[in-house]
Amino acid sequence: MERQDPILTGKYPAKEHCAKVVSYLKSKNGISDSSVIYLEGQKTKLLEDNDEPQPFRQRRSFFYLSGCDLPDCHLTYEISTSSLTLFIPPLNPDSVIWSGLPLQPPEALKKYDIDACLTTSDLPSHLASFSKQDPKATLYLKTGTTLSEHTLNLATLPVDYKVLQPVIEECRVTKDAYEIALLRKANVISARAHTAVLRAISKSTNERDLEATFIASCISSGAKHQAYHGIFGSGENAATLHYQHNNQPLEGRNNILVDAGAEWNCYCSDVTRTMPLNGKFDTESRQIYEIVEKMQGAAFELLKAGVKWEDLHIRAHEVAVEGLLALGILRNGTAEELMMERLGVAFFPHGLGHYLGMDTHDTGGNPDYEDNDVIFRYLRIRGEIPEGAVVTVEPGVYFCRFIVEPYLKDERKKNYINEKVLERYWAVGGVRIEDDVLVTKDGYENLTTAPKGIEEMEKIMSSRG
Repeated sequence: MERQDPILTGKYPAKEHCAKVVSYLKSKNGISDSSVIYLEGQKTKLLEDNDEPQPFRQRRSFFYLSGCDLPDCHLTYEISTSSLTLFIPPLNPDSVIWSGLPLQPPEALKKYDIDACLTTSDLPSHLASFSKQDPKATLYLKTGTTLSEHTLNLATLPVDYKVLQPVIEECRVTKDAYEIALLRKANVISARAHTAVLRAISKSTNERDLEATFIASCISSGAKHQAYHGIFGSGENAATLHYQHNNQPLEGRNNILVDAGAEWNCYCSDVTRTMPLNGKFDTESRQIYEIVEKMQGAAFELLKAGVKWEDLHIRAHEVAVEGLLALGILRNGTAEELMMERLGVAFFPHGLGHYLGMDTHDTGGNPDYEDNDVIFRYLRIRGEIPEGAVVTVEPGVYFCRFIVEPYLKDERKKNYINEKVLERYWAVGGVRIEDDVLVTKDGYENLTTAPKGIEEMEKIMSSRG
């Protein structure tokens, strides 16, 4: 087992996050010191027509300001005193019979970066006290929060539902050292799982076998939750960007695209590797893989704090077009002309990446899915990348019939694609390479350590270990 980052032996820095949010609120909205932040955690929900609970996933804004991953909790943060109070469910003797003793307030005080811990039965009087202290105080709530009458009488206390959520989402873009350590830990676990998949390919017959291998490796490393539904697409299934079935036989197919990542303490990894199913890449697959490697390398060369994400995306497209021209898939024009025609979008239809944190597609990217320019339409990040952000860099080249064939039917655009050459590449499906990267002042730090190079992956697959 790898040595754990010492920072993770301490508490999640909830109060630092509260102070960061308040600083943003003051700079953007001029709030008063007498105001209070109030958030509700995710509630226990039962499956429809069933007494079993739905899988629990904590609300990310709540976790960001508390570090608490328990259901049915609440928090308040008093700006005047910088006091963070967590409210947890009171002990229910009937529940203890079935589920054991829950976390109690003294234990919560030791575990979380909070100033006080009460039970939810104390919440109504605690909230009501704010209006008595200062009738002009504003209670800042996340968009969509509902407060029942038996919980709080807000008749004399102004409530703001609008400003808190976007501020929290903006704060989450840049990560502190503790968050980076969590993301690095998730990546270490995912790297181990991707390696396990490489070793298991020769013994597997179905996509689901490799999905099972990945999940089992993560769980054995302590990560019970996946950051997202993994993609295990073999052959032409790899051309579907978010392929979900993961149940097709591997026989007769060349490659498998594995897009899967572990979650560690509510923080995500998002890693994609494309692997040869026969131990070595065939000629066409190797050619496309090398193009995608160059696309990612070109983006890395530009990546640093302050760079415009659109510039990295365009550079990756330029490399893709140059590579497809060299193979003869694209033709009848220079790379510049084909870029102007947006021919690269036929083979690289998605954005270069996205912010990563507590959500796989994390907050703050400000996408514009209505952009008239198709090359930018699916970018999940727009504008400059700040120092301390974590982004995925995930270029790809795909041979998706649904996307490419309309180009072949277009009287003008079909002249730029050599169908005879293209025919040799349908079986490649798609190649994507994705790493999770911390943006620094002068460059970047790659948090992802999963095997990536052609020789490295083929060596692992040929070894008996």
